[in-house]
Amino acid sequence: MNKTPIARRDLLRSAGSASLAWTAASYSRILGANDKVNLGLVGAGGRGSFVMGVFLRSGQVNVTAVCDVFADRTDKALQQAKEAKGFNDHRKLLEHKTLDAVLIATPDHWHTGCAIDALNAGKDVYVEKPLTLTIEEGPKIVKAARVNNRICQVGMQQRSGGHYLRAKEEIIKAGKLGKITLARTWWHGNGAHLMKAPPHMATKPSNLDWARFLGPVKWRDYDPQQFWNFRAYLDFGGGQVTDLFTHWIDVVHMFLDQDNPISAVAAGGVYHYKDGRTAPDTINAVLEYPSNWQATFEATLAPGIKGAAVEICGTEGKLLIDRGKYEFLSAERGAQPLVVKSEKEQTIEHVANFLDCCRTRKLPNADVWIGHRSAQASHLANIAYLQKRRLKFDPDREEILPL
Repeated sequence: MNKTPIARRDLLRSAGSASLAWTAASYSRILGANDKVNLGLVGAGGRGSFVMGVFLRSGQVNVTAVCDVFADRTDKALQQAKEAKGFNDHRKLLEHKTLDAVLIATPDHWHTGCAIDALNAGKDVYVEKPLTLTIEEGPKIVKAARVNNRICQVGMQQRSGGHYLRAKEEIIKAGKLGKITLARTWWHGNGAHLMKAPPHMATKPSNLDWARFLGPVKWRDYDPQQFWNFRAYLDFGGGQVTDLFTHWIDVVHMFLDQDNPISAVAAGGVYHYKDGRTAPDTINAVLEYPSNWQATFEATLAPGIKGAAVEICGTEGKLLIDRGKYEFLSAERGAQPLVVKSEKEQTIEHVANFLDCCRTRKLPNADVWIGHRSAQASHLANIAYLQKRRLKFDPDREEILPL
């Protein structure tokens, strides 16, 4: 029997090879229980600044460096982190030997480059989801984390959310759903995909490095909307599928302990917002898993519909969960729903888990392998949409198969 697929998967999941003569760990600071983590921020937009604030409020972090291609955003972030130095190139930020960890909150097309550079520079990494822009990039980041023996947490904060963990233990693992056949997910009306560039951005600001923003993406002249709302353009991100479905399919993977879709199909388009966007404003996707269940995703930006949740459906009941609560309803006649509310913002719990792992060197809740597999599932849905066909997938070899 050919054992290559298993060997490759185990290599990526393992902690790396001890036979390597040089690793990032050889020059990384060992953190004590009371040491503060010296953190650098790469990508100081709205999400990056918010998560940096969560790190600062933990009382366990010194933010010593901030980087963004737009100096206005760097300057604003420096108002939060007054002792930090500002940069417009993440490679210069990584030259600071005092840095222990890097928070990466760039647009998706920069996640791979920044993450691999940071891991190779011996830094632990907290990177926002999706981990990757393309399906091919995931194994490269996993390898960089393992070879350099670095902690890499992906910003899928449900993995650390108290009520998510409780739902898994008390409902899923307790067998209260019976045989699970369907995981429904939806995320409608997400405003981040509808942002409009303000009038003052119509002309490129002199302190915005447009070429640096494009990075690995092919050249095009400055476009304020592509900069301001990168999520609407497939050159920079995967639209609602990788931005939103990645969160929810990761919840499904966590609940069912399976991350191995074997087929994908999707349909959608730009049905309403004829504003030059290339990512669909409306899409439906279906992933099939080998244990005889499927996961679906439904999303539209059309006005009039809002809401986001996951619903796990089984023969003996269903579990609905979102960021505020979970609700279990037994299939028994006359059953009353059990509702458990969230007690804390999940990003706070996720950051706490990352900081703990920086000290203990344990794998974090949303380890790089987990982030890779959930992004991979989303990429399959997007590829099926773009190619307008059903995909077959080998999750061990991580290969799209001919039909």
